Amino acid sequence: MELNDYIRILRQNWIIILAAVLLGIAAGAAYSIAQTPLYNSTAKVFVSTSNGSTIGELQQGSTFTQQRVKTYADLATTPIVLLPVISDLQLDLTPEALASKVTAAALPDTTIIAIAVTDRDPALAAQIATGVSESLTKVVESVETTEVSEEAASPVRLTLVQHAAVPQTPFSPNVPLNLVLGGLVGLAVGIGIAVLRATLDTRIRSERDVELITDTPVIGGIVFDPKAPERPLIVHADPHSPRAESFRALRTNLQFLEPGRTERSFAFTSSIESEGKTTTAANLAIALADAGSRVLLVDADLRRPKVAAYVGIEGAVGLTDLLIGNAELQDVIQRWGRNEMYILPAGRVPPNPSELLGSRKMSEVVAELDRVFDVVLFDAPPLLPVTDAALLSRAVGGAILVVAAGRAHRGQVKGAFDVLQNVDAPVSGVVLTMLPAKGPDAYAYGRYGYGYGYGYAPKETVG
Repeated sequence: MELNDYIRILRQNWIIILAAVLLGIAAGAAYSIAQTPLYNSTAKVFVSTSNGSTIGELQQGSTFTQQRVKTYADLATTPIVLLPVISDLQLDLTPEALASKVTAAALPDTTIIAIAVTDRDPALAAQIATGVSESLTKVVESVETTEVSEEAASPVRLTLVQHAAVPQTPFSPNVPLNLVLGGLVGLAVGIGIAVLRATLDTRIRSERDVELITDTPVIGGIVFDPKAPERPLIVHADPHSPRAESFRALRTNLQFLEPGRTERSFAFTSSIESEGKTTTAANLAIALADAGSRVLLVDADLRRPKVAAYVGIEGAVGLTDLLIGNAELQDVIQRWGRNEMYILPAGRVPPNPSELLGSRKMSEVVAELDRVFDVVLFDAPPLLPVTDAALLSRAVGGAILVVAAGRAHRGQVKGAFDVLQNVDAPVSGVVLTMLPAKGPDAYAYGRYGYGYGYGYAPKETVG
């Protein structure tokens, strides 16, 4: 995946990511509220030794003091120091319980011991910190005096240089930190869900998804129109709309497609139903006719014909009658509109559409139509449910695969290409339909038209 793919994923799933961030912040807030506030108070004790008369003695005394400081810090959480504090403050605690509240550490590169106490009561925390500091001073003086001699003074001296103050704000929970951590965790979870959704989503959404399946070029893209069922022939109904411009762009690309092939016949098909193949073929035929081409639109979907209903003509007699010999070509072709556009409806629905479309007669009809018309567009059934389109595409010599963005899956599109390959039917190009008019997926499709805002009407181009 490229950077643009990740940006598209984030834009597609921004609501999920935002919701995850808000849930993370809410979880951090709930955790902070559920925690009992704890207060921390610190007292500091300075450790010194007897002054020496020479530089060597002073240096030895400094080294001795720094070595002792770590020992005294460990001594602060022992029962010999804590029991007097429990007695003086009348605490209902054991030495082990009190030791869990006390933290003593020697400050780096100093001879100062910081004694910190954490408790629910801020005043009690300050009293305990001061009490432990005073008790440590007495214990060290007693121990050091005993080690030297009972008559000599202790060479080490501890001085309480900072009494513990009553804290005004709780030490824990750290509400801002919890909120930030909750938001970051939510952000990570949201992005993970977005990436997972994108990984599991096999639907075709962009031209890049098509390129991962086939080397066949994407020759056009048609923007999604929620009113398409009401006005399927948009090139005729609203020729200045951006969607109509998409069909004209497709017309231009089709004219440059396979310049070495003299026959300009194409079978429009899709992998599954409802991907817009009939609408695409009909609007493209109108666009070609507007450009001056002699165009024939053939309804070769002999199972569910729709062309006659779209263009508003009688479709009782058509291709099936021609294939079984009940009618001649001039009897079933109908002119439509003011330009050189003609319609060949499907006719009656036969019981054997695959046999008719794959028959020798069908090949003869295709050859005759190629001779009479500049461009012939066949509206064929989907490829995966039935074999009609594969047989017709081979006879026509070129298939245009219509792929609906957000509807067709990669496996279905790949299966459609495999079906055509199995019968040696060439695929001339791919047309993406139902492209989003706005949102994260819309940015990549600007080259298929001037714009997709339905309030914007660009000037119609000629040619």
